[in-house]
Amino acid sequence: MRVTSKGQVTIPGTIRKKLGIFPQSEVEFVVEGNTVFLRTVTGKTSRGAKLVETLRGRATVRMTTDEIMAFTRGED
Repeated sequence: MRVTSKGQVTIPGTIRKKLGIFPQSEVEFVVEGNTVFLRTVTGKTSRGAKLVETLRGRATVRMTTDEIMAFTRGED
């Protein structure tokens, strides 16, 4: 595997899948002696949780759960 002029490498798909690394995943490098380990960052807020937190309280329409369900089902 080669390192590009920008210092980038491609993580093989099988490894990404095994580690659960998807676009926008947080990873870190750990150096121990002459060995570098790549691992997913744990304990950080997930991308989905960040999105929900960003959107929380921004709704301008007040509807009950029943009203939302009727709306999404196309009921009158």
